[in-house]
Amino acid sequence: MTVDSSRFAIRPATPADVAHIHAMIVELAVFEKLEHMVVATEELLHEGLFGVRPACEAIIGEADGEVVTFALFFHNFSTFLTKKGLYLEDLYVRQAHRGKGYGSRMLKHLAQLAVERNCGRFEWSVLDWNEPAINFYKTMGAEILPDWRICRVTGEPLRALAK
Repeated sequence: MTVDSSRFAIRPATPADVAHIHAMIVELAVFEKLEHMVVATEELLHEGLFGVRPACEAIIGEADGEVVTFALFFHNFSTFLTKKGLYLEDLYVRQAHRGKGYGSRMLKHLAQLAVERNCGRFEWSVLDWNEPAINFYKTMGAEILPDWRICRVTGEPLRALAK
């Protein structure tokens, strides 16, 4: 990893960042070959981040004033620890800005938030084919849990389950 000499700053997202975050969500979906699943709009994202009852938070990373990365996260809860946790939904660094240490700095910032907020853990998921990300997360001290699988119900199956 090379260290970028530009000024890099991390700050909480504001409503003015919604368009940047939305654009990076679309970039992330293309990278993960999941663009067909994106139904996110700037309006929905704004509601999720800044509405009456926000569901999540985001931080922004800027290099020389340009938005180059974001992380979207929320709190979950561990029944075993009886503490809240910090769950990272997405962390994305724009392609042209990778390898400069920004992802590491974003993860460290989130870890600091988790500690400040007395969280019992800091978690996220990674696609099993994304070896560069898996290796990066391991260098950051993350344990890749082999025994856990994500269970998901969406769309019509969710509506059927709710009946």
